[in-house]
Order: sequence, then structure tokens, then C-alpha cells
Amino acid sequence: MIRLCGFRISNYHNKVRIALLEKGVAFEEDENVRPSQKDEYVAKSPMGKVPYLEVDGTRIRESSVILEYLEEAYPKKPLLPKDLFERARVRELVIFIELHMELVVRRLYGGLFFGSSVSDETRQQVEKDIAKGVRALKAVAKFDPYIAGKELSIADCAAFVHLPLVTLVTKTAFGRDFLEDMPQMKPYLKMLGERPAFARVSEDRKAATAAAKK
Repeated sequence: MIRLCGFRISNYHNKVRIALLEKGVAFEEDENVRPSQKDEYVAKSPMGKVPYLEVDGTRIRESSVILEYLEEAYPKKPLLPKDLFERARVRELVIFIELHMELVVRRLYGGLFFGSSVSDETRQQVEKDIAKGVRALKAVAKFDPYIAGKELSIADCAAFVHLPLVTLVTKTAFGRDFLEDMPQMKPYLKMLGERPAFARVSEDRKAATAAAKK
């Protein structure tokens, strides 16, 4: 039995959940798991992060590793191309989106959403770094109709959960959407959002966010 452990506001949890749903993998979900540095939680997830996957009692951590496991364990509905070069291209896209975009704007989350202070130096560095990330994505994204080409891939799972946050943060912090130079982006995300798995995860995220505000 597979159990996904995390919470539905987490974009990394949602990325894995989309993949599970798209692949048609039966799974249970513990949606009340939060990141923690307490000893009992670190024993389950050594970095104290979410999500983690339990497979017959064995735990797998890190969302990218979980997706690689799912791809190998459940190959009937692949989310990676057969061609080795194209597989590398998908992984490249995920790194651009996560490492060079989402994690960049994450540096401003505290100041924008949680009332903590962010230095002008950090803000300026984020503006510089996110511009590089957007440049990289713009250079390799295909939108044909999916971000890596004609087939749905794990890059789309990543794009759907991360890129709206890039839009939100850049509009809030800098007064403009740094993704606006890619006119394909809005129709692309809308298209993904109409797929049942993506729509389900999106609605559940909205419900979880609303509940957290009560």
C-alpha cells in the first residue's frame, strides 16, 4: 500500500499527488502532516520536510525522488518520454522551475505573506535571480501543448504547482508578473487545470487554504 504524507497547501506535495492521480496509482493520503524539526518527525523525514511516501512501510523522501520511483514502479502510464534526450529535457525543465524559479521567489515568502522582514539586498538579488530563471524557462519551454512537448510529463506537474507562485510573488513584490513575457503561459496553465487530476488537486488546495485561514 502506498501512502502520501504531507499537506495540500504544499506545492511539492501537490506535485506528487498530481502524478499519482495521472498515473492511476491507488494510494492513501495523510494530509495532516506538517514539516517539523522534532526528533520523532525527523526520524521519518530526515530533512524535516514534506512530502514523503510510504510504500509497504518503507519511506521515500524528496518529491523528485518520489516521482522517479513512481515512474519506474508504474511504467504503464509514463510521465517521462522514452527518448533519453527528451527525458533529460524534462528533468532540465523541472530543475529550472524548482531550483531557479520557485526556490528563488521563496526567499520573499516570509516578508510578503508572514510578516517577517526581508532586506533590500535580498529583494534585489531575488529580482536578479528570478529574471535568470525565467530566461532559462523561456528558452526551453515548448508549449506544444505541454511544456516539454506533445506528451504530459512530470515537468507539467511541477509547472502547475510552482509557476502560479512565481506570478503571485513577482506581482506582489515587483509590481509585474515576470512570466508575462511568455504569452503561452496562461492558456497552458488553464489547459492543465481542465484535466481532472490537476483540477482535483487545485480545488483541494483552495479548500485547504481556506480552512487554514479560519
